[in-house]
Amino acid sequence: MNTLPLPGTRVLVTGAAGFIGMHMVERLCAAGATVTGVDSFDPYYDVALKEARFARLQTLPGFRFERLDLADAGATAELFRAGGFGAVVHLAAQPGVRYSLVNPLAYLTNNVMAFGHVLEGCRHARVGHLVYASSSSVYGANHVLPFSEDQNVDHPVSLYAATKKANELMAHSYSHLYRLPATGLRFFTVYGPWGRPDMSPMIFARAILAGEPITLYNHGRMRRDFTYVDDIVEGATRILGLPPEGADAAPYAVYNIGNHAAVELETFVATLEGLLGRAAVRQYAPMQPGDVPATYASIDRLAAATGFAPHTPLAEGLARFVAWYRSYHGLPAG
Repeated sequence: MNTLPLPGTRVLVTGAAGFIGMHMVERLCAAGATVTGVDSFDPYYDVALKEARFARLQTLPGFRFERLDLADAGATAELFRAGGFGAVVHLAAQPGVRYSLVNPLAYLTNNVMAFGHVLEGCRHARVGHLVYASSSSVYGANHVLPFSEDQNVDHPVSLYAATKKANELMAHSYSHLYRLPATGLRFFTVYGPWGRPDMSPMIFARAILAGEPITLYNHGRMRRDFTYVDDIVEGATRILGLPPEGADAAPYAVYNIGNHAAVELETFVATLEGLLGRAAVRQYAPMQPGDVPATYASIDRLAAATGFAPHTPLAEGLARFVAWYRSYHGLPAG
C-alpha cells in the first residue's frame, strides 16, 4: 500500500473548484504534494465563481486538473487506474440542507452513489489514505453540547445529513472489509473568502450592502460554530498525513473540525455590519425544516491526534471574507 509523507505524494482532491476544495489544493501544493483536482462544475450555483477559483489553481506547481463527474462509474474508475494516488481528499458533494428538501435526487446521486465510486477507486488502487468531508449536520437531533464524536448520530433531520452519515457508514465498511484507511471530517459551518453564494456570509453581505432584508430563522435564536476555512484546511492536511491504523479494528477514524465556540447568529450579523459599515434590515422567521438551533464542536480528539485546533477569531475571519468580497465584486474598500 502507498505511504505518505505528504511532500511528493500524489493526492487526488475532488471538488477542486469548490470553496473548500480550492483552498485545499493551494495548501497541498504549498506542502509539496503533486495534486490532481477533479470537478464537474455542477451549476448548483454560479459556475463563474467556480471558474474563477479554478483560474487561481492553474498556475500552481504540481497541479493538474480533470473535468469529471464522479457519478460516472467508468470515468471515475479510469481516473483511479491512471492516477497512482497515494491519498485522496474527497470534498465533492451536493451541499446545503435546504436544497435537499426540494431536490433529494441530487443528494442521492452526488453524495451516495458518487462516494461509492470513490470508495471503489480507492480500494482497487490501494490508496494509502482516504480523507472525506462529513458534516456537523450528522448530529441532527442531538441536544448535548458540545457535539462529541462519541455521541449517537442515528437521527438526522435532513436528507443532506443522512447522506453524510451514509458516507461514514460506507467508509467504515470499506475500512473493515478491505483495510482501506479512511478518515471522516465533520466540518462545522465553514466560512471565508471564495465561499458559496448560498452560505450565510455571502447572502448577508450582498443583502446588507443592497439595503435588502436578511432573514434570521428561529427568530434569530440560532448558534453556530463558525470555522474559518484556513483552519479547516490545516486540520484536514494534518489528518491526511496520519492514516488510521487498525490492528484488530478497521483502520477508520472520525474527527470534528470546528472552532469550539457556539456564536449567536445576532453576534455574527453585528460583526458583519461593523465590517461592512452598514446596518442590516432584519426580518425574523420560524425554524426551517431540517435545521437545528445550535452547533458546537468538541475538538479534543482532533487536537490530541494533530496538535492543532482551529483558532481564527470570528472578527478576523469575517474581516478577511469582507476584504475578499469587496475585491471580487469590484466594490470600494470600507
